[in-house]
Amino acid sequence: MDFHITLDTPNILRRLIHQQVQFYLDNQIVFNPFPLRHATAMLEWGMNWCVSTQIHTFLIIHAAVVEKNGFAAVLPAPPGSGKSTLCASLVQEGWRLLSDELTLINLTTAEAVPVPRPIGLKNQSIDIIRQRYPQAVFGVLSSDTLKGSVCHLKPPMQSIQKQIIECPIGWIVFPKYEADAATELLPKSKGQAFMEVANNAFNYSVLGVDGFEILKKVVDRADCYSFKYSNLDEAIAVFNQLEAPREV
Repeated sequence: MDFHITLDTPNILRRLIHQQVQFYLDNQIVFNPFPLRHATAMLEWGMNWCVSTQIHTFLIIHAAVVEKNGFAAVLPAPPGSGKSTLCASLVQEGWRLLSDELTLINLTTAEAVPVPRPIGLKNQSIDIIRQRYPQAVFGVLSSDTLKGSVCHLKPPMQSIQKQIIECPIGWIVFPKYEADAATELLPKSKGQAFMEVANNAFNYSVLGVDGFEILKKVVDRADCYSFKYSNLDEAIAVFNQLEAPREV
């Protein structure tokens, strides 16, 4: 499915009084206008909306997904869990980016489908990644959005070059950042993992039986964990030591 989207100023009056930008899908307005300085953030949120609400040829989960050594790690988590910070760090450390926001699962193979776009970072995460990886390339900073400050990190070229290569899901890891917490990776039951992933899916109920069957296959094959961290060095080390799952 193709989306024809446009960012443009709403009308002459608003252009003169308040500099704003409007998101159009197929020449139709779908959101209220944003301040012009938030254009890049609006573009990302609008693209996410298009994929998560209009495409039902994949199971779509609100989760980051990265790959190393042929297996994908899916990171489902609500906002504020440190998901994107962890994802950005792993990608800078050699993991392949499939997505930092939407995990697309092939309904036939149960494999993760890459959608490697710039990684959206918010607030303190921007400075953490910028200071930790000075070679990283950042886009324009959008300040004072509904989510605070938002900036986008350029994905590595290798992730773009491999964007047509799907891969089996080896791990489902539910990350949670807690200040001063000890790094802790604990097994999670497959039943609990299934329910939590289903709750993080945009179109699980829309897909019905197909959604249930494909998610069951994913969870059955993957090793499932809860993960708590505060130290990025330790977090990266834990992910680099993940063993290939036996079920895949």
